[in-house]
Amino acid sequence: MADDQHLPSDASTPYESLDEHEIKKHITEADELKQEGNESFRASIWNEALVSYRTALSRLPRRKSQLPSPNNSQDDTSDHGGARSASSGKVPIREEEPEPANIPSELEAECARARAVLNANIGACLVKLGDHSGAVESCTQSLLDDPHYIKALQRRAASNEHLNTWSSLTQAQEDYKSLLELLPPMSPQVAQTKRSLQLLEPRQQAAQQKEMAEMTGKLKNLGNSILGNFGLSTDNFKFEPNGQGGYSMNFVR
Repeated sequence: MADDQHLPSDASTPYESLDEHEIKKHITEADELKQEGNESFRASIWNEALVSYRTALSRLPRRKSQLPSPNNSQDDTSDHGGARSASSGKVPIREEEPEPANIPSELEAECARARAVLNANIGACLVKLGDHSGAVESCTQSLLDDPHYIKALQRRAASNEHLNTWSSLTQAQEDYKSLLELLPPMSPQVAQTKRSLQLLEPRQQAAQQKEMAEMTGKLKNLGNSILGNFGLSTDNFKFEPNGQGGYSMNFVR
C-alpha cells in the first residue's frame, strides 16, 4: 500500500511567495488529496491514486535550492574556530560566527516530509502500472527530501532490478547497501535485503559484460566501416600484452 507517512519536486509555488498561513493551507490541501489517493490505492485504482498524489504534490511549495555555504570559497586552511593556519603569516581575526546555512524551519521540514511521502507514493503507483523507469525517478525525488526514507530506497532498488541494465543494477546494489546501514539490526528486512544483494551481484556482472560486449561490437562495426574504404578491417590490428602492464598493437594481413 502507498505510504501514509512519507511522498516530482516540480510543485509550482516557491516558499518566498508564501506566508506561513498560506503554506499551512497548502499542506492541509495536499494531505486531503493524499488521503483521496490512499483510498484509490487501497481500491487498486492506480491511475486515480496517481492523479491524486500528483495533484497533492503540486499544492506544496517547491524544494528550496541548496545554496552554497558562504564559507565555501574561503581559505580552506582555517580550523573550525575560524582561525587561519599559522603558516599563512596572518594574525587570526575573530569574527562573528555565521548562522548555519540551509537548516529548514519547522514548516519547511513538514513540506519536505510531505513531498517525500507523495513522491514515494507516486513511485508505488508507477510500479503497479509497470512504469519502473518513472518509479525510479519519483523515488529519487523522494530521497532528495529524505535521503534515509527506507520505503523509497526499497522501491527504487526493486524498480532498478526490473530495468535490468548495468547502471540500474549498480544503483540497486548501492540502495541495498544503504538499506543495510539504515535498517534496525533485528529487522526481518535485513536478511531479505542481504539476500537481494547477494543475488544481484552475478546479475550486475552479467549485465556489465553484455553491455561491454555490445559496445565493443558497435565500435568494431564502426571501425570496419571506415577501414573498409582502405581494404582493411579491425581484424588487421592485433593487441597483445607487452609485458609491462600495457598492450602493443601489431598490424597483420
